[in-house]
Amino acid sequence: MTDTAGTTDSADETAATAARLDIARTRAASMFQSLPEEIHDLGRRFAAAGFDLALVGGPVRDAVLGRSSADLDFTTSARPDDTEAILREWTHDGAIWDMGREFGTLGGIRDGVKVEITTYRTESYDPASRKPQVAFGDTLAGDLSRRDFTVNAMAVRIPSLELVDPFNGLADLSRTILRTPVGPEQSFTDDPLRMMRAVRFVSQLGFRLEDSTADAIEAFAERITIVSAERVREELVKLMLGADPRGGLELMVELGLAAHVLPELPAMSLEIDEHHHHKDVYQHSLTVLDQAIDLESAPGSGGPCEAPDLVLRLSALFHDIGKPATRRYEEGGVVTFRFHETVGAKMTSKRMKALTFDKDTTKKVARLVEMHLRFHGYADAPWTDSAVRRYVADAGDLLQHLHRLTRADVTTRNRRKARHLARAYDELEARIDHLAEQEEIGRIRPDLDGNQIMEILQVAPGREVGDAYKHLLELRMEHGPLGEERATAELRSWWEARSQG
Repeated sequence: MTDTAGTTDSADETAATAARLDIARTRAASMFQSLPEEIHDLGRRFAAAGFDLALVGGPVRDAVLGRSSADLDFTTSARPDDTEAILREWTHDGAIWDMGREFGTLGGIRDGVKVEITTYRTESYDPASRKPQVAFGDTLAGDLSRRDFTVNAMAVRIPSLELVDPFNGLADLSRTILRTPVGPEQSFTDDPLRMMRAVRFVSQLGFRLEDSTADAIEAFAERITIVSAERVREELVKLMLGADPRGGLELMVELGLAAHVLPELPAMSLEIDEHHHHKDVYQHSLTVLDQAIDLESAPGSGGPCEAPDLVLRLSALFHDIGKPATRRYEEGGVVTFRFHETVGAKMTSKRMKALTFDKDTTKKVARLVEMHLRFHGYADAPWTDSAVRRYVADAGDLLQHLHRLTRADVTTRNRRKARHLARAYDELEARIDHLAEQEEIGRIRPDLDGNQIMEILQVAPGREVGDAYKHLLELRMEHGPLGEERATAELRSWWEARSQG
């Protein structure tokens, strides 16, 4: 099932774990000591007022891992009104904001140090509600018990810097194990979104699920449907942008989450016939995703498709989403998926809208899915310059994404075929570059604009101008730049023929 922790450690494993724990504690202590003085001052102010303050969650986990964190999330025994009063004094200029007083969360900033502070709380979901019910708590241990996983259920008291770890999160972190502070059934009943966070952490941090945690996700997977689509989408995006999205997606399918979040994904696990007339579309799509990630530009390089690139990754995952709906068995046992790219683009758009992705991202991913097969005609027979221009024009600002998606979509084990496809695409890219040197292939426009067309034909704005523009654009695609003189002659000739017709 899942790669989970064993129940018994050997002596060597126990010693290695102890050594890792010591290193983690030392590393974390050093990072906590280096917290900005403004944070230590904030802790002293809470203590003077009779309240506890503790750094909690992701920042503590990241510190143990030796990573810096831009987030400074705190929890406190103070109620929101008391927190507000302390923050106003701490910021000096009252630079605070209300992030959700009903949830106990306030924020403030001083000298560039930004904090978010939440009153100890508990929360759960009503079985029929999409929104969590929140109640304030009284203890740090109680607050930590409501956290999603033990690795996020550690805290550091401020200003004493005491590490509070009631659920052995430090040990789990050193062994990269993911489990819940309380029973997983209770945890996932209280907040079903934690199931998505679990598979996201597999992708993002390389953790493994403890057996009972994985079993509970499988049992409670359907409960994810009570969570708002917006919150589910946020977790899916984080998963897709992680270091290993394939691992997280495979867990989603294995544990039943995908059936409710991305039902098209498990649907791609098509039965393979005895003659293997088609690939396993599911595994193929995950491999294309891996290969697309390998083709991303280095972060901060300024290059196209910088890692992690959400549009590229989603288009790789969805590119064959239309195959199950279009599979047909032809005469002789041949399996076909005609027009799966067109059907897939529509399915992609529908799924992304259901998950409340923004219009621009949805449009881009669907367009790449629609175009992902276009190149294969070139591999069979080289295109004319006109066809190359149309390819570039249709791809628009997604050309670099299309380059990478097309190359990633080669998963054949036939080395000769793979080399042929690679050479063909190298040739296509070279032709695109060559044409780009000769003309503005990335921004193809007719040689005459609308104003010039109206002046030459002596017509007012209307359908005739649009038709003339389209005619000149077709000529531009077919022949390349015509120049104003020839374009004018072609326009007059077209107009005359149109008038006579």
